[in-house]
Amino acid sequence: MEEIKDRSAKAFYEAIEEADQDKTALLITVIDGEYAGEKALFSGSELVWASDSDGFATAHKEELLAISESGCSTVNGAKIFAELLGNETKLVICGAGHVSMAVIAIGKLLGMHVTVIDDRQELVQNAIAKGADQAICMGFEEALREIRGDNDTYYVIVTRGHRYDMDCLRILAQKRCAYIGMIGSRKKVRLVMETLVKEGVAKEFLDSVYAPIGLRIGAETPEEIAVAIMAQIIEVKNSVKRTLGFPGDIMKALQAEGRDRLVLATIIARQGSSPRGVGSKMLIAKDGSIIGTIGGGLVEGEAIDQGKQMLSNDEHGHDCDAVTMERRTAIKECKPVIMDVDMSAGTAEEEGMVCGGRVQILLEIV
Repeated sequence: MEEIKDRSAKAFYEAIEEADQDKTALLITVIDGEYAGEKALFSGSELVWASDSDGFATAHKEELLAISESGCSTVNGAKIFAELLGNETKLVICGAGHVSMAVIAIGKLLGMHVTVIDDRQELVQNAIAKGADQAICMGFEEALREIRGDNDTYYVIVTRGHRYDMDCLRILAQKRCAYIGMIGSRKKVRLVMETLVKEGVAKEFLDSVYAPIGLRIGAETPEEIAVAIMAQIIEVKNSVKRTLGFPGDIMKALQAEGRDRLVLATIIARQGSSPRGVGSKMLIAKDGSIIGTIGGGLVEGEAIDQGKQMLSNDEHGHDCDAVTMERRTAIKECKPVIMDVDMSAGTAEEEGMVCGGRVQILLEIV
């Protein structure tokens, strides 16, 4: 490990952005005990940033690297929150026909970065009009060679013919990806796979392709087929216990020059039904304005109130232990605050929130 010379917040956020996408990025936050507030970032097995040179992460590196999913755990008696950071979810659609148009719409609704490839200019223009972030008018092989691919890239092959499907699969066999799905009848799929095996494409790779694509829901129209495809992608994506990391708008705000102090709210645990998952983030300013969301309603309202109080205390040099707030545990010296919100009783019930969920939120001054 190279010596970490810059332990500033700026260097921390830069380390997150620059983390090798071909390696697992693991962010550790100690949330109680002697080391409360300490942070560390691992890229693969390497410690690339730590707030303390001889702190918790250095002393317990082996135990931390054994963590395999996001969430809270206890290491050597200290409670930590671990995040396996995901990158922006990228959807690459090979083909720009009717099914593609519906897939674009759902992909954008889900917050994905959508790229469409087709060699027909008029259909590429349709993809742009439908909302694709990028539309490439080029042959499939040539275009796919230019797309890096990583563990957060999902490929949907919906071309107009067998030979184009094979062009796509030949290139994708050499790339990292989260998912590859190919449309077509079972007969067509079998023909494509048999041909590629004869060409020397690895059978192990071909067996990993979701073909025919999509969940079996009896889909018939282009819109129904798109729903089946995107439902399968969601199923695959959510089977890996990673978080969305730091969304672009939040990272931009954190890196802004001369900004005021903010509170970063992160959902670290949930039980039952809750609006957002573990790792969801929101920034809170001292005037109560926010960037991002942790689900709205009671959960968000309480987090905003607590965040404003923390910033007020920080501004006036008060100790966070002086703040008395229901449903949270304060950690001394304005280190992280854990707030529990129970949506099954009291105010939540009165407000008609019958989902019965409970969340823990980590609040940090940043």
